[in-house]
Amino acid sequence: MITYHTQGRVIYYQYQDQIPPSGREIAEEFSELSGYSLDPVPESSSFAGLKDWFILKFNRPGFTIEVGLGENPIPLSQFAGIYRENLGILVTGMLK
Repeated sequence: MITYHTQGRVIYYQYQDQIPPSGREIAEEFSELSGYSLDPVPESSSFAGLKDWFILKFNRPGFTIEVGLGENPIPLSQFAGIYRENLGILVTGMLK
């Protein structure tokens, strides 16, 4: 399960200290494809999203991908770069 937010060029893949089977490996592949870093979820953001619920409920890989940089809403001028950075994630994610 992949969710998208805007801000940071980072991938979150765990819920607190819970990492589902294959979650880290898929996250590393997504990181390589996009150039985005892997970070632990900030404590203030825990319990906040669909990814967290999905991992907790199903113990299957879930990811929040933060795209873009700057103020929200991010400018449309970033779209082409974001698309290019994330196309590999979208294609690979469909196969996982």
